[in-house]
Amino acid sequence: MRFAVLAAGLFALACRTTLPPPATEPFALVLGIAQDGGYPQAGCNRPDCVDAWRDPALRRRVASLAVVDPVSRERWIIDATPDFPSQLRTLDEIAPGEMPRIFLTHAHIGHYAGLMHLGREVMGTAGVEVYAMARMREFLEQNGPWSQLVRLRNIDLKTLEEKHPIVFPRITVMAIAVPHRDELSETVAFLISGPSQKILWLPDIDKWEKWTTPIEWMIARVDVAYIDATFYDERELPGRNLSEIPHPTITETMLRLAPLPATERAKVRFIHFNQSNPALRDSGIMREIRSRGFNLAAEGEKTPL
Repeated sequence: MRFAVLAAGLFALACRTTLPPPATEPFALVLGIAQDGGYPQAGCNRPDCVDAWRDPALRRRVASLAVVDPVSRERWIIDATPDFPSQLRTLDEIAPGEMPRIFLTHAHIGHYAGLMHLGREVMGTAGVEVYAMARMREFLEQNGPWSQLVRLRNIDLKTLEEKHPIVFPRITVMAIAVPHRDELSETVAFLISGPSQKILWLPDIDKWEKWTTPIEWMIARVDVAYIDATFYDERELPGRNLSEIPHPTITETMLRLAPLPATERAKVRFIHFNQSNPALRDSGIMREIRSRGFNLAAEGEKTPL
């Protein structure tokens, strides 16, 4: 009996001395990588879409990023996507904590439609902080059903100003205006800073040439850059006028950034893939992108901040 007690004590001591300490550094977590409609999109009957309808492992959620501070248990989510329910569940499983604050990039459906789940028909939240630029805030206040979220105080709207950082104890979030199809609101990227690293989150932009800030300049100032990869190349949507849905293609971006040092190119993680984009599923295309020194974002990947 004494031997058994001694053995149990030694085992407990070994566990105490060998288990790693709990992580305390803030981190970012990718909750989705697809364009606004997800993958597969509604109505898609291509063979690859049919495969994804049949196999949930092949599906991809809409692009969104969570930020977590394990010490304070504060959490932030960039963009409330149509996949908000499963993305919030993923975040709760990985990093339980306070109800996340939400930062919105713009008023296209993949970036704010998930707010509907905060209303009384679903969660019935109270005072969830939602950060938005002035036109985005006005859109939510003046148009139903979003205005009901404001009126019933399910959400508490906070106004963002470009290049005016929102400072939390260990996390800073700053909005940066980018050119995009701004029918309903302005569009922003976010610069997220933690104690040790910085991330650029830029899922939507028209073309790099339209932006007064060179993308090379932004990449140089961060440790990781999640940037628009909606389309792989111009041949992707036959019969569609891409000038109506302008985005820098992956091929354009790789050509532009090719002169950068390998360390700079390695910071780039392509995100926001349309369902037509072969980089979502074509292993040869994926290898080609990586062979040029770039990376592809993956759901579930973590980046320390």
